[in-house]
Amino acid sequence: MKSSHPPSHRHARVRELLKREIGEIIRREMPLVPAGLVTVNDVDVTSDLKSATVFIGIIGNAEQKKTAFTLLQSNRKHIQGLVGQHVFLKFTPHLRFIVDDVLARGNKVLQIIEEMEKSAPSQE
Repeated sequence: MKSSHPPSHRHARVRELLKREIGEIIRREMPLVPAGLVTVNDVDVTSDLKSATVFIGIIGNAEQKKTAFTLLQSNRKHIQGLVGQHVFLKFTPHLRFIVDDVLARGNKVLQIIEEMEKSAPSQE
């Protein structure tokens, strides 16, 4: 749950650090071919830093997206353990993965605009 007051500078640094480290761990640990390309788009951390929601982007076909998400879920504890080894916090946050389809939505909007431009009568 997001708090009503702006995040502290430390909180923002922890989010950025977790985003970078989790992305690096996924890049090293996940087999690329069956899973497509997995990116960490953002990380939202609770104010007590005990829990983190990791927003994941997956580039690939539907089967690759499903495989990637399943791999992330089944390797959550392993990834969390590696985060604990590399990021020094009082608590290692409990990770929760969510597929962030913002890229897909953006591409869909661009595709619709492109189609509208093609079908619009020219102004010449």
